[in-house]
Amino acid sequence: MMPTDPLPPELHRPLSVDRVTASGLEAVVEASDSERAALARRLGIPDVLALTCRFRLTPSQGGVVMAEGVLRGRLVRVCVVSLDAFEADVEERFRVRFVPAGTESDDLDPESDDEIGYSGSVIDLGEAAAEQLALGLDPYPRKPDADLPEAARAQDESPFAALARLRRDS
Repeated sequence: MMPTDPLPPELHRPLSVDRVTASGLEAVVEASDSERAALARRLGIPDVLALTCRFRLTPSQGGVVMAEGVLRGRLVRVCVVSLDAFEADVEERFRVRFVPAGTESDDLDPESDDEIGYSGSVIDLGEAAAEQLALGLDPYPRKPDADLPEAARAQDESPFAALARLRRDS
């Protein structure tokens, strides 16, 4: 029985770490129509209308490549209140470290830079962009003009609110 390859990434932009010189390297990842559709399926959202990710890469010790960047996109989300689809912009600034496989840190400090492992001498900027998009998604997207249903507003009321109204009315 032959081992199966993992699913190919939806957004694949391989880059040799040898191209990242001491002066650094600028790179831009822009998703095509088919890549955006695949990302939407992966993330469980209706659509990714636009996605661009800019990277500033610099080498560090031990084969580590530091990346700073900004991801911008336009997505179709489903409102958690009204269940209506709506368009939303996302903009995420980020810092990540590409580290050789097997050298990832066990540090779970939320203040430290995220790490993305790579094998051989190739990092995948596309997968890094996809991960940043996933991290930037609002877990409870809400359409700007969405109002809570009356029943939900009543649930937010304190159990003593009815007593206060009775006292006020008497």
